[in-house]
Amino acid sequence: MTRIKICGLSLPEHVQWANEVLVDYVGFVFASSRRMVSEEQAIELSALVDPRIQVVGVFVDAPLGRIVSLSDKQVINLIQLHGNESAEYIHEIRRLTNLAVIKALRSPSVDDLQSPSAEAADYLLLDSAQPGSGRCFDWTVAKACSKPFFLAGGLGAHNLEDAIACCHPFAVDLSSAVEVSGRKDRFLMHQAVACAHRL
Repeated sequence: MTRIKICGLSLPEHVQWANEVLVDYVGFVFASSRRMVSEEQAIELSALVDPRIQVVGVFVDAPLGRIVSLSDKQVINLIQLHGNESAEYIHEIRRLTNLAVIKALRSPSVDDLQSPSAEAADYLLLDSAQPGSGRCFDWTVAKACSKPFFLAGGLGAHNLEDAIACCHPFAVDLSSAVEVSGRKDRFLMHQAVACAHRL
């Protein structure tokens, strides 16, 4: 069974839908984005998440104190980094929080998979050049990844099965593909989770 993460949840009904299908991970975005949530919103939303679901906090070059605060308040269970965070930053945030770290790589090359920051992370997230754009990247790079990874970028009902068969990811990560007119859609979330958990 392939694990699945639905990212960019921002409303109580999004969490309700995620609970209904028991998605493996939900993502709260704390970086500048139309899907961004405040710490206060995240506290309220995380309280609604089924305890069997892991909450991932998504950050871009965030001050360490901000991540530590969310960890201390038990709002997040994993940390996803989408910026230019160094290996030293990753080691320090893991020391301060004792949480696993996912390092996102945009349109990665084989060399990127072996960079110091990639090596320092617990998981990688392989994404397109513009996260949240709904566009794919060259999946053949994923075959060279020796670390457990989340596959993202342009995944949806039309290609999720092919992506899993091609790359054998630890997990898939969807956001815009489970939205209609920029809003999360219950049916599409159910459809994506059912597909991932079947494979």
